Amino acid sequence: MEHFIVSARKYRPQNFEDVVGQQAITNTLENAIKNNHLAQALLFTGPRGVGKTSCARILAKKINQQDVEASADEDFAFNIFELDAASNNSVDDIRSLTDQVRIPPQTGKYKVYIIDEVHMLSQAAFNAFLKTLEEPPAHAIFILATTEKHKIIPTILSRCQIFDFKRIGVLDAKNYLKVICEKEDITAEDDALHIIAQKADGAMRDALSIFDRVVSFSGKNLTREAVTENLNVLDYDTYFNMTTLLMENKIPDVLNAYNTVLGKGFEGHHFINGLASHFRDLLVAKDKVTIDLLEVGDTAKKKYLEQSTKASIPFLMQSINKANDCDLNYRTSKNQRLLVELTLMQIASITFDGEKKKPANYIIPATFFQSLSPAVKEIAKPVQQKVAPSTHQKTQKVEVPKPKLNKPILQSAQRRSSSLSLKSIHEKKVEKKSVVEENFDNHPKDIFTEKALQEFWKEYVALLQQKGERSMASIVGTDVPKLGKDFKISFTVPNKLMEDQFKKGRPMLLKFLREKLNNYGIKIIVTLNETVEKKFAYTPQEKFNKMKEMNPLLEKLRQTFELDL
Repeated sequence: MEHFIVSARKYRPQNFEDVVGQQAITNTLENAIKNNHLAQALLFTGPRGVGKTSCARILAKKINQQDVEASADEDFAFNIFELDAASNNSVDDIRSLTDQVRIPPQTGKYKVYIIDEVHMLSQAAFNAFLKTLEEPPAHAIFILATTEKHKIIPTILSRCQIFDFKRIGVLDAKNYLKVICEKEDITAEDDALHIIAQKADGAMRDALSIFDRVVSFSGKNLTREAVTENLNVLDYDTYFNMTTLLMENKIPDVLNAYNTVLGKGFEGHHFINGLASHFRDLLVAKDKVTIDLLEVGDTAKKKYLEQSTKASIPFLMQSINKANDCDLNYRTSKNQRLLVELTLMQIASITFDGEKKKPANYIIPATFFQSLSPAVKEIAKPVQQKVAPSTHQKTQKVEVPKPKLNKPILQSAQRRSSSLSLKSIHEKKVEKKSVVEENFDNHPKDIFTEKALQEFWKEYVALLQQKGERSMASIVGTDVPKLGKDFKISFTVPNKLMEDQFKKGRPMLLKFLREKLNNYGIKIIVTLNETVEKKFAYTPQEKFNKMKEMNPLLEKLRQTFELDL
């Protein structure tokens, strides 16, 4: 069995051209060697796995190659000394090092001392190292490497030339993985390598370790599905599907999808952070100027561009704010799952009944999904009702999507530019005419009882109250509907104002009853009954007048005893 060498060691850079994502630093070091302008103390700082130690070794080798005629294979190993400050951090270790510095090299011109994790040195060790670092022998060069520059004392920093290594970009890491795949004869999908590069979080060493792990799992063919399964990461399809459900206000489906995510072992905090990042990417994809900020593959970029056209900027901004609030409160929450679920329900309610003013944390009532049939859940949209007519109010808007399974629905009302224009008045007449003349001859007309009619009538009243349309609910609940011949429903209202308001809400009531009773021959006839209106006594004066009509002696009694109403 052949000995396996991990990719992080096998493909460790041997020259500056192989270093990934640090072109500015490698060019500076090469020019410094070429121009004999290299400092005697250098500090390499940056995140883990970005090439600090590799650059230090390459630099140590290059320094001596410039001054000595040697073959390219000569590594000058005897001139390079590495010290791990994590385990050699005492004063005695530094004193031993300074004693060795005095001895000149036997071959080559320079002795290079690489001190890794230099921030681990003790305070006394730093102080013992100061003098040597400030005035080293001409043949000595110190290269310090650390991931935590802030832990190094200022007197050391002031004596070093500092090089800040940056995190390796996703595209740079992905391209380097492609090169390794070609050398190893491995076929890999672009999205699969992209996920590995993202998971590495800017560290090339981590990317190579993940790459080895995935290759061990799936062999010579790396697919996106295999990578996501092995790394246990949320695929971007999860966020695309979740965002679609959120924009369609499908709260039950949203909660089921989130439960599926939890069932795969993912933490809610990880999911909500990923969702916020997804919203950010959709916002970025809406503008051609910022589209380059998307660090995704070509296939995913097309999906982002497609979904970004469906998501409005106000929806994305509010969604990002709610997701960030959930992120901030997650750790301190007693019921973390409920916190995420509430956040998802609030996001799913943002575009619900968009023209109606809603509270900041509005959630669509659960009964809205329970009381409607499956067909209505797909197509029903709430209707804006005007409580009192006003010349300054917006025109009533009815939005009904296209029917499914050949079920009839009202035609979608078109948006008006102005409620006072002649064009809008004409459109209202055309719309009203189209609603009245809707042909339902080829649709079912099941027989139903008056009791069933009254039950669904009450259900619609309750639905109106849950949606906050109390004015319309009170009007619909003023009388009990009566079933006549040919499925004609008679309904009586006590005054002209109620009659007008009822007629405006009648189309949606008709649609609801036709769906519930599976009868599209239903018609609602509304009548105005003045005698019914007289039964309504809204003030004490009106009550007394009604009683006085029945018994005139009440007025004499009131006058005799000087009674107030």
